[in-house]
Amino acid sequence: MSRFTIKPPGIYIQNIASHPQPIEGVSTSTVAFLGETQTGPNTPTLVTSWVDYQKVFGGYFGEGKYLPYAVEGFFLNGGQRCYGCKVVNSDYASAIANIEKVDEVSIVYSPNAQAVAGLADALISHCERLRKRFVIFDSLKGQDPSSVTKPHESSFAALYYPWINIKEATTGRLCLVPPGGHIAGIYARVDIEQGVHKAPANQVVKGAVGTEFSGNQNLLEPLNSQGINTIRSFPDRGIRVWGARTLSSDLETRYVNVRRLLIYLEQSITKGTAWATFELNNQATWTKVKSAIENFLTQAWTAGMILGATQQEAYFVKCDRSMMTQNDIDNGRLIVLIGVAPVKPAEFIIFRIAQTIHS
Repeated sequence: MSRFTIKPPGIYIQNIASHPQPIEGVSTSTVAFLGETQTGPNTPTLVTSWVDYQKVFGGYFGEGKYLPYAVEGFFLNGGQRCYGCKVVNSDYASAIANIEKVDEVSIVYSPNAQAVAGLADALISHCERLRKRFVIFDSLKGQDPSSVTKPHESSFAALYYPWINIKEATTGRLCLVPPGGHIAGIYARVDIEQGVHKAPANQVVKGAVGTEFSGNQNLLEPLNSQGINTIRSFPDRGIRVWGARTLSSDLETRYVNVRRLLIYLEQSITKGTAWATFELNNQATWTKVKSAIENFLTQAWTAGMILGATQQEAYFVKCDRSMMTQNDIDNGRLIVLIGVAPVKPAEFIIFRIAQTIHS
């Protein structure tokens, strides 16, 4: 079929795009909160303030019902958008399936998830399978530094210890709550103010008036090397998040900001090159795709997201015949190899993206 519409005789001008379409960065700071609520719908619902949440899902409603405190802490610490997902009759599997349908979500949190059998594993599996989400976990209540338990290893998850004390807004009552909602707000705040490449650490936990365990640095320091991020109280500096480790022992992805940056880059590039699915799988298309990705990574490099004195030290993009077999081409598989240096210049973390050509 011709690319031009057949018209009566005359002079016509048609603009044909010769430059690659620009890639836009995806959102990184929208959170899905899973848990029991006082009321509200059973489907994920967007809320943009604590007042908005209360209108849809209600407020505080009982001992051990931590989701309202988590959402309040999220907005207090700089969060702007989240989805409330009501869990009914402890059916977390349905709640996880529901949030999978919400494309905007990039962070997942369920208060005190380790206390629910199988939930931590299910949340990690959800994030690892989709490769576009990161899950925040709390330690269990009442643990001292020598007995902190954590979910299984994953670079798509992080754990925070200990629980924090807050004052209930309506009564002034002191409450001990899991910290994850407040931490999610800090993630969002750092993303918005500085960028997803910045570590969400050494940040004040707004709303916290104390911690469950107030140990000295010598007791808490070993936890960092175990992938357990601590929340500490410092004289004249307030209560702060101290650590930004994932639950992975892999040196390449053991930092929260590195994993979340890779998610951001991979998802932005995948979505931003989706136009290629309707093009011919040939050199012209590969050149356009490569150019679009290089332009996007140059912007990321200029913004300080990836490191290197030169672009060659910061990233590389390979999209040519050497990346695809004839079988790949015949079956419409367009494969791109990308390397970026999020921690040290010229030490690349490599990932692939693939598009299916339908033409």
